[in-house]
Amino acid sequence: MAPRSGRGIERMMTMSSHNARGLLLALLSSAFIGARIGGYTYLLEPLWWAGMITMIIGEVANFVAYVFAPAVLVTPLGALSIIVSAVLAHFLLKERLQKMGVIGCVSCIVGSTVIVIHAPQEQTPASVEEIWKLATQPAFIFYAASAVTVSLALMLHFEPRYGQTNILIYLGICSLVGSLTVMSIKAIGIAIKLTLEGVSQVSYPQTWFFVTVAFLCVITQLNYLNKELYHGTYVGMMENH
Repeated sequence: MAPRSGRGIERMMTMSSHNARGLLLALLSSAFIGARIGGYTYLLEPLWWAGMITMIIGEVANFVAYVFAPAVLVTPLGALSIIVSAVLAHFLLKERLQKMGVIGCVSCIVGSTVIVIHAPQEQTPASVEEIWKLATQPAFIFYAASAVTVSLALMLHFEPRYGQTNILIYLGICSLVGSLTVMSIKAIGIAIKLTLEGVSQVSYPQTWFFVTVAFLCVITQLNYLNKELYHGTYVGMMENH
């Protein structure tokens, strides 16, 4: 009994250490991503390039964070980048932060804090095959199919009709597709980590499946995020006039 107890305590300490690393990387990611700033003549703006560099550093840190900590801990901390962006926009771009914006920032802080405090001490999958077994469970297959179905409905039916006047269409698409992106990025991160440690994951077809899913999901999110930003700016200008 004593050796088993000792191994259990050691495993919990290792998991806590990994969670702490993931938490730190996620916080750094939010800070760097939120610090991206620039102007319209962005190619000639040093601040734009500084913002681009910080965003790249932040995305890399966010990617690595998924290797060390559960996605339920890393993903919500991405909301903190919104707070960093809002604060920098207030001081550098002289944008006024409205009451609803302040309430939103406070809600992000409270929500992220609650999630971090109560994040489950679950065992992180140790290989791509383990993630594949979890991803092929009936419950997740049902969720993935539902997310894809609703996303396609939003893209093909609702976006052409209501997208220009309701940005919630684009938010829904990005959120649903993003949930599948998180799973894929988690698998890719573990695959890279194990490969660097000498346990190659390149030969597993599951690895390339997750790479393909991540690529398609990221491209889809970027496309509809750009549409959301364009139409959101256009609607805001029309309302002001």
